[in-house]
Amino acid sequence: MAVTTDSVELPNGETIGYREREGGSIPVLLLHGNMTSSKHWDVVLEAMDERYKLYAMDMRGFGQSSYHEPIDSLSDFADDVALFVDEIGLESFHLWGWSTGGGVSMTYAATHPDQVEKLVLLAPASTRGYPMYRKDENGQPTDELLTDREEIAQDPVQVAPVLQAYEQEDKALMKGIWNQLIYVNNQPDPDHYDEYVEDMFTQRNLVDVDYALVHFNISTEHNGVQEGSGLVDDIEAETLVLRGEDDLVITEEMVEETLTDLGDTATFVELENCGHSPLIDDLDQLLGEVEGFLES
Repeated sequence: MAVTTDSVELPNGETIGYREREGGSIPVLLLHGNMTSSKHWDVVLEAMDERYKLYAMDMRGFGQSSYHEPIDSLSDFADDVALFVDEIGLESFHLWGWSTGGGVSMTYAATHPDQVEKLVLLAPASTRGYPMYRKDENGQPTDELLTDREEIAQDPVQVAPVLQAYEQEDKALMKGIWNQLIYVNNQPDPDHYDEYVEDMFTQRNLVDVDYALVHFNISTEHNGVQEGSGLVDDIEAETLVLRGEDDLVITEEMVEETLTDLGDTATFVELENCGHSPLIDDLDQLLGEVEGFLES
């Protein structure tokens, strides 16, 4: 099925790029994670059952979208989603968020419960955020949380190497990072991988997103950085939470936090032999779980 790329101007002055798959009658909106864009949903756009009408947007500061106003929180991304779906005429839809996009999706589902029919969270950032810790002289995390942008930008393990890869457009360094953390089981074919890396270099907001993840907390608990907003209690949509058993980015503890905070609305599935990108590790297994959930 054909996939087209387009963009819309939002009332807040941002331009949002997106991909739309032709055909289908059941709308699904896809939200990508950090260091990616709608480009990384391409295998889903190609392979998901044709009954689904698919949209994948580039969040502000990623891909083909603008970054005029820096974000402070994942709520800023969720506000863009609200304007985006209004511009393209989506009234109700299934929402599927991956990693950072999972945090954005939870925020949107909580603030727009009448629009989200079902919620899919693939390796989502925890409802209690994604903590970052100061590193010792050996590069190992201490128990001291990082909280401001300057400290986050200087983190020698999680952030500074990525910023270096971006600045130098160093494909080898970026692939090394992804092979170590994301593509731990399988890798895209070489040409596809090069396209993904080129797309990663379009990101303009890495430190802002990391800062937003550190401060993200829609639970009712304090996360060590700030008190929870309790917004998770406003999520009404039936929710599927997925995590690859070999995921090195989202820990079992983070998923347990999310499941605890979501309560009875959530179902969990562990994906076998998958890391943080089941789209590459085992697309058939991933789509089988997602489509089965959406159809139930």
